[in-house]
Amino acid sequence: MRTDRRVVAFAFTILCLFLQACSTLPPSTAKEETHHLPPANDTAAARYAHAEVDKHQNQSGFRLLTLSTNALLSRVALADQAAHSIDLQYYIFANDMTGHLMLQHLLAAADRGVRVRMLIDDNNFDDKDHLFEALDSHPNIEIRLFNPFQTRNPTLLSRATQFMLEWRRLNRRMHNKSFIVDNNVAVIGGRNIGDPYFDAGSDTHFRDLDVVAIGPVVQQASDAFDAYWNCDAAYPLDQLKKTDDSGQRLAAARQVLKKEVRAFNQSDYAQAVINELPDGPTADARGAWFWGDAELVADQPEKIEASRDVPALRIGPKLKSMLDGAQHEILATTPYFVPGDAGTKHLVSLAQHGLSIKILTNSLASTDETAAHAGYVHYRKALAEGGVQLYELKPSWGQSQPSTTLGKSSGISLHAKTIVVDDRQVFIGSLNMDQRSKLLNTEMGVIVDSPGLAQAVSDFFHTATLPSNAYQVMVDPASHHLVWLTTADGKPVIYQSEPDATTKRRTEVTLLRLFPLDSLL
Repeated sequence: MRTDRRVVAFAFTILCLFLQACSTLPPSTAKEETHHLPPANDTAAARYAHAEVDKHQNQSGFRLLTLSTNALLSRVALADQAAHSIDLQYYIFANDMTGHLMLQHLLAAADRGVRVRMLIDDNNFDDKDHLFEALDSHPNIEIRLFNPFQTRNPTLLSRATQFMLEWRRLNRRMHNKSFIVDNNVAVIGGRNIGDPYFDAGSDTHFRDLDVVAIGPVVQQASDAFDAYWNCDAAYPLDQLKKTDDSGQRLAAARQVLKKEVRAFNQSDYAQAVINELPDGPTADARGAWFWGDAELVADQPEKIEASRDVPALRIGPKLKSMLDGAQHEILATTPYFVPGDAGTKHLVSLAQHGLSIKILTNSLASTDETAAHAGYVHYRKALAEGGVQLYELKPSWGQSQPSTTLGKSSGISLHAKTIVVDDRQVFIGSLNMDQRSKLLNTEMGVIVDSPGLAQAVSDFFHTATLPSNAYQVMVDPASHHLVWLTTADGKPVIYQSEPDATTKRRTEVTLLRLFPLDSLL
């Protein structure tokens, strides 16, 4: 009898989860449509930005954020300088140490009267302690979730059930990343908000790139933000939450954030951040800018609703045009490289017509996604044989890593997404060179015509691809097999198989290669 009851209880639980997952989302049309505010001109920071832009009519200025710690403090400084508005859009805004630091500074800005709009993709949204709900109750803060799950804080089983039943919708995510202050300055690039992106995590440390931007491109970024903020897939958090005591929780959230930030300020990490700040230009110090004609490119939010590929909705054609205009050299950095058959043939064709094409991606030992690496393996040999020069980043700058669960890496992992063409044109953004970025997720970035910025990004590429930091993947002319060239202790080393990768990772890739997953990677 006890067994029968357990079976009935289990079946009832599954039925409840099924019905819950089948429930429909409330209409997002109930939300208020809002738009970006005019560029501020009544603060010292605004006057400085306008004065710089006025010297370079119709051009935008950029500073490259290479150091993870500088990227964090630049965002903090910009939030502290805000006088009227902060608009931010992220795939991940983690509920961790650096996420709490940013929330505390956003809350302080809202207390000063700054309007804060936060748009976060719901795929990795974590609000188990209701901090985001509490801040959303502030009269100057509004949080919206992009393409949300139907239940808040679902169990793993409930989440999996939802995903299976609404696979087509929930498999499409907003991968965009921007941070816009007073419609005068923006941070655009590859970093999310979370410890791994600012060297504060205990596991993976991502190597990434952002730019701080001023000039006409900021207005374009604000227009793109508004398109997503007001689209049907953006749901107000207060329309989705199940509790109605967020106002009471705001006071408690203030104390939690205050305690967390105090602990952060006293940490060794915070001291290291201060010590690592460069003397050169950062977002919170005046200095030189890289100037050039620039265009903010962003997929249309309707991309996630399309039943087929609609090139007009995505930025891929503009990037292809940029690549096709190359005369001498293409340098590309991407953590996940799954070019597909057409992309592989196109890159090989360009290489065989005399272009130098160099691509930096993750090695099996450094990647945080073994599934993406399994997709990359399908095309690696054809690319190398066709003249495309491939480099794979070492973990921990060449140090071997221990085995970790679920294929996640420890140490250094590449996360930057950049393209440099002919030492002049530059793309920096959120788009990986894979089929998921091309067809499923929404992406954004900036295309800039600036030799100075191109040189700075090229320097990052050349440093990362030094033999001490990366493996060069080539085809051995004798065996016709792939080999990995690098150095160890200053001496040349050749590997005959994936270097520094654990048996577990090798097995994962072998198994994953058996499945036709390219379109999902």
